[in-house]
Amino acid sequence: MITLETGSGIKTLKLTVAGGKVEKISVDMGAPLLKAEQIPVCHPDTMKIPLEGMIFTCVSMGNPHAVTFVDDLTTFDVGRVGKTIENNPLFPEKTNVEFAQVVAPDRINMRVWERGSGETLACGTGACATLVAAVLNGKADRKATLALLGGEVEVAWDEKTNKVTLTGGAEWVFSGEYIVT
Repeated sequence: MITLETGSGIKTLKLTVAGGKVEKISVDMGAPLLKAEQIPVCHPDTMKIPLEGMIFTCVSMGNPHAVTFVDDLTTFDVGRVGKTIENNPLFPEKTNVEFAQVVAPDRINMRVWERGSGETLACGTGACATLVAAVLNGKADRKATLALLGGEVEVAWDEKTNKVTLTGGAEWVFSGEYIVT
């Protein structure tokens, strides 16, 4: 187990090790924040915010997210809509935008527009926010596989603890040196 300090608090990571290598990592992402002032969003109904002809559900997982459900991600204009929603005045700190296509109650395809970055291959807090929004809208189970452009993750929202767990594969991507001063 590893504890990691992040901008949204200390996260606990559980490692799945096989053959001396970490195969998966599960992170306790904490409870989703659903009140407008916590997200933050300047709209009284965080479940149903009409923008650009779509309905968005807002969730914070330590950072703001606006999630909408679309019929076909392959033809959807993520760039145009993502930029517009990110910068909408309803979001005083801007927002990340998730576009989700529910394939089955336990499988969701999604694409992510991250505030300040544009479309990215993946976003852990975005995957968590997307599952929460899908559950709140009656579109998904509390545990599902989310397929992003960068790969798949498992997300579970525990009904008893209200905590969201994110699990994904572990791959070596770089080496570095950490110096404590």
